[in-house]
Amino acid sequence: MLADVPSNRIVLARTEEPQALRQAVAQGQLVRVRRGAYVHPETAPARGDSAETRARALVRAHAVHRQMRAPHVFSHETAALLWGLRTWTVAEVTHLRQRSRAGGERARDVARHVGVPERHMVIDGLPVTSLEQTVLDCALTLPVLDGLVVTDAALGQGLRVEVVRDLLAAVRKPNGRARAAMVLTLADGGAESAWETWLRYIALWRGLPRPTLQLPVPTRLGRFRVDVAWTEHRVLAEFDGQVKYADGAFGPDYSGRRALVEEKRREDAIAEAFGVRPLRFMATDARDPESVAQRLLAKFPPVVRASARIDRRLPRLAPWPSSR
Repeated sequence: MLADVPSNRIVLARTEEPQALRQAVAQGQLVRVRRGAYVHPETAPARGDSAETRARALVRAHAVHRQMRAPHVFSHETAALLWGLRTWTVAEVTHLRQRSRAGGERARDVARHVGVPERHMVIDGLPVTSLEQTVLDCALTLPVLDGLVVTDAALGQGLRVEVVRDLLAAVRKPNGRARAAMVLTLADGGAESAWETWLRYIALWRGLPRPTLQLPVPTRLGRFRVDVAWTEHRVLAEFDGQVKYADGAFGPDYSGRRALVEEKRREDAIAEAFGVRPLRFMATDARDPESVAQRLLAKFPPVVRASARIDRRLPRLAPWPSSR
């Protein structure tokens, strides 16, 4: 018989009788998380949207923790997930720090980094690098947009940027240092979603001025906030998450049609008060980032358009293959 493991616990193959384990998997009583680790079906996140992808990554981290015997601390994108930070994508591997590189056969779904920090946090029972170390690790190793998404989110959780800068100054290897410094300079805690960071990234890549985020606009219907704004040039832009227009998106009584009507009234009030209507972007626009940049650029006065130059420090974004 398999051990009586609660649904929120990981079942390890090394602690179970092989025949009973195989039978439990065949009968759907257990679901494989990674090699040698299983969970009960009610614990295994379904395959679906990005939230479920994040959940699966967290379950894998718990499985790795149960299987690990050497001291370790979760780091990089895995630590970002444990901190509850937004990420642009979800890593297919679990990142952790150890005192030295493990010998023998390495698991393909685990990325091991040398060096356990003197201090770490514990989140949901797992050892995790500090918020500042997590941000630095991501900024050093991830593409600029990915690192910016994480750093924007961390600023909203009280990230101490000066501590990150001190940690960066102590990094000896040159790889990623310039990129990390740029991410810290561009980061803005006003971003409330990864897509808002994406929109700001495209604007900065195209050489537009740095925008104001979450601009409050007093209107006849009350005070509303606009995601991205260049008040001096009277340009407004917003990212429109289409899920809010789906019936039942936020509960059984939620009406997508009512949300659409309310959003139209809000936009009309903003346009009436500010004098311009916000540009709207959706996830499907990520299929053509250059078009997004051109739509933004076209709203600026000629003097700004003439002086805007692509920022070569920021990589050109590849077309996103599908909406997220």
